[in-house]
Amino acid sequence: MEWDLVVHGGPVITADALETVLPAGMVCVRNGRIASVAALPPKGPPPARDTLDAQGAPILPGLVNTHTHAPMSLFRGLADDLPLMEWLNGHIFPAEARFINPETVFAGALLSCAEMLLSGTTAFVDGYFLEEHVARAVEVSGMRAVLGHGVIDFPAPGVPDPGRNVEAAMAFVERRLGRHSRITPSVFCHAPYTCSEHTLKKAKARAREAGVLFQIHTAETLGEREQCVAERGLSPVRYLESLGVLDDKTLAVHCVATDPEDIRALLRNGAAVAACAGSNMKLASGVAPVTEMLARGVRLGLGTDSPASNNNLDMFREMDLAARLQKTATGKPSACPARDVFLAATRRGAEAAGLGAVCGSIEPGKRADLAVMDAASPRLAPCFSPVSALVYAANGGDARHVVVDGRVLVRDRQITAFSVRDAMEEVRRFAWQIRAANGQGGKA
Repeated sequence: MEWDLVVHGGPVITADALETVLPAGMVCVRNGRIASVAALPPKGPPPARDTLDAQGAPILPGLVNTHTHAPMSLFRGLADDLPLMEWLNGHIFPAEARFINPETVFAGALLSCAEMLLSGTTAFVDGYFLEEHVARAVEVSGMRAVLGHGVIDFPAPGVPDPGRNVEAAMAFVERRLGRHSRITPSVFCHAPYTCSEHTLKKAKARAREAGVLFQIHTAETLGEREQCVAERGLSPVRYLESLGVLDDKTLAVHCVATDPEDIRALLRNGAAVAACAGSNMKLASGVAPVTEMLARGVRLGLGTDSPASNNNLDMFREMDLAARLQKTATGKPSACPARDVFLAATRRGAEAAGLGAVCGSIEPGKRADLAVMDAASPRLAPCFSPVSALVYAANGGDARHVVVDGRVLVRDRQITAFSVRDAMEEVRRFAWQIRAANGQGGKA
């Protein structure tokens, strides 16, 4: 019997329900699926059309980024070191209104796909406008994605009439639902403070009818919480609960300014959370109570947020930041151990995104979404605990090979599906226009 692909020669960190680690294992792939996970035979790997030798480095599930806005690589570094509302209202929203169009969305999304692939991420959850062109970039890249079309109560790119915001999102969902095995459509309401009660209820009802994920920024800052309490008498989480928006197909993003009752509300409604430590730190938005959420059993994944607010898409860095921030915030070095953040970036993140049956762990029957680290990286030596090494020592540059759906998309740190150089040059071309419009000279 000949396999399509065999990945072998290193510890296989499965992230399955038993958190199995095979010290010297192999993963055999057929028709894009994981067919066998086993110890590497003494005689070496079995016959296969293609092989990837880990050379002693960890083999892990491809990482899952549960929250980003991929086209915003266009605005990386445009307006740093500012509070969230000033950053959004004074810089990002005006730039989007002027420069976001189908061409720029595709270019920014494709560059973000390159960055994610080269750092071991195989699946992501996106929320933006003109999402059909993000989908085109995902198709080109070979990645897996849950793509949420944006809903907001003012004119937005591709939706000049906010009265048709939900209809535009649902047109995308209907157009994309079941069309592509690696792309799952979704609905993304920007936030409770940019979407009315009517919009939130309508968008969630339509998403529920279609059976798709509903994403929403929630309680990102203390200011947002205070405003919601003043206007609604409820915290953002409990306001969404009162509208019937929270359920097991809701992904609440950030959840920084939350209290124990908010956590109970998330838990009793089955809603998942995407925690974004890096972006929250950079914008000084605060610290989400991830340790308490995990202790209570809230479904939780990790997200980088956008390349404009983080300013990168490296999920290894995000795991490290998430763990260290919780230790600092709680004063407990045992808080948020490496295994918890690793699972949040793999199996639990996939579950939060609605992809738990598809990816996030190395198990027979799941799609073959894998990352292989670089045995030559000094950061990974010695390796007493592979999970600890991945969380606290590795970074995205240590990913050597990346596989999605059984297809090798990164081989020896080189993307095989498209030209990264061309993607970078295209974004630089648009960035030059943005800089010129802002009265800035020099290279973009």
